[in-house]
Amino acid sequence: MSSAAAAAAPEPRPVRFGILGCATIARKVARAMLLAPDATVAAVGSRSEEKARLFAADNGLIPAADDGLRLRLHGTYEALLDDPGVDAVYLPLPTSLHVRWAAAAAARGKHVLLEKPAALCAADLDAVLAACDAAGVQFMDATMLMHHPRTAKMREVVHDKDAFGDVKLINSVFTFRANEDFLQNDIRVKPDLDALGALGDIGWYCIRVILLAVDYELPKTVIALRDPVKNRAGVLLACGATMYWADGKTATFNCSFLTNLTMDITLVGTNGTLRVTDFNIPYQERSAEFTVASKSNFAELGIGCGPLPSKHVVTNDLPQEALMVQEFARLVQNIRDTGSKPEGKWPAITRKTQVVMDAVKASIDKGSEPVEVVS
Repeated sequence: MSSAAAAAAPEPRPVRFGILGCATIARKVARAMLLAPDATVAAVGSRSEEKARLFAADNGLIPAADDGLRLRLHGTYEALLDDPGVDAVYLPLPTSLHVRWAAAAAARGKHVLLEKPAALCAADLDAVLAACDAAGVQFMDATMLMHHPRTAKMREVVHDKDAFGDVKLINSVFTFRANEDFLQNDIRVKPDLDALGALGDIGWYCIRVILLAVDYELPKTVIALRDPVKNRAGVLLACGATMYWADGKTATFNCSFLTNLTMDITLVGTNGTLRVTDFNIPYQERSAEFTVASKSNFAELGIGCGPLPSKHVVTNDLPQEALMVQEFARLVQNIRDTGSKPEGKWPAITRKTQVVMDAVKASIDKGSEPVEVVS
């Protein structure tokens, strides 16, 4: 194509999102859709039109710019899925509702951006992925950290065999101190809504970054840490597990609703150590840090050590949730406008995360017995 023809080519139409449900996390993603290029919020659906209206008003949602129509408000989930002006659906409903509504969205030709945890078990996730595959729509889970440029930079460091070597040990911690109202009333502590509790809500992130560090190689065995904490309804408030690989790698994670906010990941290789203290939500929206120590050793007489860790700062023009929306919109545009096939890596990563989480839950249920990870 000549430069003149390229200049004359029309800009691709923005992807028109429908937000299916008005959960708290949807506020962040709605903001991201306003910030992200090539995305617009076309519709909001809730169990009542009034609730959808309040959500739209509270979150600054504005008229869809691509077709001149104002934001459409739907008083049922079905009405949003039947809206012909919606290309893709963001679904932040409780995990127990994911199979029904994600599969229904796919069946109506809507691309699916699904909040995590993606499902209560791998069998449920498989039903969602099968529906997306049958309809030829893009699936992606909403693990936002995957789209931050820091994540890509950290992977580069870990893949440097000279400076980092081979990954051998991983430790991840994600905790926050929930207040009493959360512990009594939040959907994440209700067995009929989000039965996986802390494991599904924040353990999901720990498992994802561990898999990311080993290029998504599944562990061979998982053993849950003893004495997980559950509420009276049996929902997990604090738990963890250790994972074992056939080549000797090990990884441990802890997640909890009961202790101070901590978002740590430590990767230890044969030659290097990488540390992050805000792996899931960076302390600052437009920049993020990590440290790397390489070929460290004790100084003479053991009175110090070096070389000192180096600090790496990665800046980003958009917050990570907007980068997620931007990437999802790009994939949808490719399918909608050029006939491309859905990108398969995202459902594959989601499924591996789910499979490991299933094994952790099985080990918890069996009193911390070892559980083989079956793909």
